[in-house]
Amino acid sequence: MGTSVAYPVLRTTDPAEAYAKARHLCGLLATRYAQVYVGAELRTVADVRRMAALLPDAIYDHAEIRTDPVTGEPVHFDLDVRTATDAELAGEVPLWFSQEELPDGVRDEDFVRAMGAGPASVRWEGCWPDEPELGSSPSPAYDGVQLVLNSEACEWCEQVAGIHRVYVHVTKHGDRGRAERLAAAIGGAVLGEPEQG
Repeated sequence: MGTSVAYPVLRTTDPAEAYAKARHLCGLLATRYAQVYVGAELRTVADVRRMAALLPDAIYDHAEIRTDPVTGEPVHFDLDVRTATDAELAGEVPLWFSQEELPDGVRDEDFVRAMGAGPASVRWEGCWPDEPELGSSPSPAYDGVQLVLNSEACEWCEQVAGIHRVYVHVTKHGDRGRAERLAAAIGGAVLGEPEQG
């Protein structure tokens, strides 16, 4: 996946609305790939427990850079989230995690429901329809939909609690016309400038 241009097309305080609109956009993809990319910052032990129950094999690490006080070397999270005690996890949060493909039996909506107040992202990839009459071509390496929870940026690294956004990703060259048509399909609009995805 290359770096796409991501257009924000919805901003809401209702995570259920954001999820529903993102899934509606997924239905407009001519082709949707099977993988669903997820990632989040887990702020509490309860957040970690919920996510570990869903995604025990995800890659977990410290959300903030930590260094060994003696060597100054980076310290990475090395506990097993399935067996670590609450006390051990309490000393490690906030944690960041990502997973490139949801395991069998886990749905994207399960991930959304399990999220706490930290920033998170769900990204579906595929190809938008070919619309030569409108000057829009599919871009298989870039096209997709992204739901960002508790953040105002497609990179979702900074928390803005209670604000959720939906993005459409298009070719690295941008396609504002396609983004505007997709936004209209969910009753939204292109909100400001596009971001790099």
